Amino acid sequence: MDTVAHMWLDEFSDVLSSKAPAPGGGGASAVAAAVGASLGQMVASLTLGKRKYADVQGRIEELIPRFEAVRAELLALADEDAKAFEPLSRAYGLPKATEEERVRKAEVMEAALRLACEPPLKIMEKTCEAIDLVDEVSRIGTKIAISDAGAGATILSAALKAVSLNIFINAKSMTDRDYTESLLSRTQEMLDEGCKKADNAYLRVERGIRWPSR
Repeated sequence: MDTVAHMWLDEFSDVLSSKAPAPGGGGASAVAAAVGASLGQMVASLTLGKRKYADVQGRIEELIPRFEAVRAELLALADEDAKAFEPLSRAYGLPKATEEERVRKAEVMEAALRLACEPPLKIMEKTCEAIDLVDEVSRIGTKIAISDAGAGATILSAALKAVSLNIFINAKSMTDRDYTESLLSRTQEMLDEGCKKADNAYLRVERGIRWPSR
């Protein structure tokens, strides 16, 4: 399979809808987050070079390459997520007829569950980074495309929620409670802070463009 970044949208959709266990929710969330970041970058690109926004040109010039970087990283993480699921998929199929096999399977499962959580956690981190960028561009970007910043924020909020589910479902099967509690704490922190910022950006945009205003 080609990397996600080099797949046509219909090809990715076909693979996603097939029996193949990966890509799944994690990869889809990464792609959605890349789309949300792209919308933010579009607003920045439309602001670049506009005399009306001369006072923010320096910052816009800084934001565009940051958008480009986070988009590329999110698409790469979609592939990383699919690869990280493979050991877990194999671990589920290990035999457990004897005590020795059960102990071995538990050890392999624990390691595979941790591995499977790593890409979703990175996707959350990058999605939060994209939310910060979109939030900023929704404040300083050109008003003619501000709805696109709001759309990007909404998609990023949904992507953050979606990918967190991959962590929650894998953490539920872990036996190391100290590690799991730390993982879930970090996940919930990003979920709360990221969604709050993204949702507030959406509301700020919506209230600024609705007619009649609420």
